[in-house]
Amino acid sequence: MKPFLILQLRPETDASDDEFAAILNKCGLSADRAQRLRLDQQDISSDLRVTDYAGVIVGGGPGCVSDPPDQKSAMDARIEAQVQSIMPQITQNDHPFMGCCYGLGILADHLGGSVSKSRFGEPVGPSTCKATPSAKADPLLLDLPDQFDVFVGHKEAVQELPDGCTHLLRSDPCPFQMIRFGQNVYATQFHPEADATDFERRIKIYQNHGYFPPETADTLIAQCHAANVTVPGKILRRFTQRYG
Repeated sequence: MKPFLILQLRPETDASDDEFAAILNKCGLSADRAQRLRLDQQDISSDLRVTDYAGVIVGGGPGCVSDPPDQKSAMDARIEAQVQSIMPQITQNDHPFMGCCYGLGILADHLGGSVSKSRFGEPVGPSTCKATPSAKADPLLLDLPDQFDVFVGHKEAVQELPDGCTHLLRSDPCPFQMIRFGQNVYATQFHPEADATDFERRIKIYQNHGYFPPETADTLIAQCHAANVTVPGKILRRFTQRYG
């Protein structure tokens, strides 16, 4: 069977390792079914063919697509360019893709959509997603609850649905929580790989990165553990089951 390609955008080793373990766990994948690329350390080969993989999963990261070029660090700019380099293959072939948080911004930007910090950012913690009518027929969302909690934390957001996309999930603070391009290219604003323990570790790692006042970290961690976040992991598991 073809492996899944997992692209990671986090330059912090502890955050990257935690995210990789969480993705494998929620996807139900063994390490030999995944090829991991840490884009802070490795480049995507110029001859990489996405069709050699069952699907591509892009994790989150501290960068922002909407930051002006002169405000991106050299590493953030290089990481983003690496992912963007394979997006034409993804969309032209309608190849299975799951972009998580930052991955949504990259997909929307590639499709010519508007991504900015002007509206729809969400603080770190739980948020409630609601299904759109289109979600009822989508294979990754079929028979899941019409409303469920997720973990979020993002400064930028998609401002309008890009052409060719289907709107699947929304929340009151952020209208575009999950979209699909074509039939097989997905992206979420929330973190489908994260449970409360994952998010606790992430909060501790990123507490000085401007997502929230550092002194509120303990309160945010308590809020995460009080939330019932179980459905997002099922979405990620369905992705690998469907395409693996």
